[in-house]
Amino acid sequence: MALDRPPVGRAEFWDGLYARGEDGWELGAPAPALADWLDRGGAFVSADAGRAPRVAVPGCGRGHDAQLLARGGYQVWGFDFASAAIAEARALATREQRPVTYEQRDIFTLERDYAGFFDGVWEYTCFCAIDPARREDYARLVHAILRPGGLLLACFYPLRDGEDGPPFPMSLFEIERTLTPHFRLLESGPPARSIERRRGLEWLIGAERRAVDPDGRAC
Repeated sequence: MALDRPPVGRAEFWDGLYARGEDGWELGAPAPALADWLDRGGAFVSADAGRAPRVAVPGCGRGHDAQLLARGGYQVWGFDFASAAIAEARALATREQRPVTYEQRDIFTLERDYAGFFDGVWEYTCFCAIDPARREDYARLVHAILRPGGLLLACFYPLRDGEDGPPFPMSLFEIERTLTPHFRLLESGPPARSIERRRGLEWLIGAERRAVDPDGRAC
């Protein structure tokens, strides 16, 4: 029998959580894993030497990670279901006076507007927020919006047993099984730093988008 999961595929569900202050995923600052990766020289690389790399942040929330990337010189797009999140992210961009494009939308619609558009994707707490039945769809979506050779940088959370969510638990085996048809893993391991309540539950992966063969399959 299918699990009776919350309606995470509806924007109203997420708007309701924001309205009730049930946004326990909010850190109030950029993710330590992303900040540390950038500090140690990690970089998204543009396909065109004449422009800054384009980076997408699906499930961007209040925009802290997107703003960190913008401060690093990237062109950044943040996407989120919740209108409250997008409003606050835009307000943060205004305060920092750094241009970030924010869109309220279902991330599974991005391919029609952004196919092959991005040089990089930063994933954090979006994979665990979608219905687990759509995780393979999510991997295909990220593959679709990245250019060939583009980089997916992802900090997956929470690595634990269970089925309740969001955040919906996951295993390292499931993560790698979901990604490998579409990406070539470049790095995989626990982040050097996590906030205390997530320590031991996060896993950082860097993966290169595979090309597509003439039949439309990742290769």
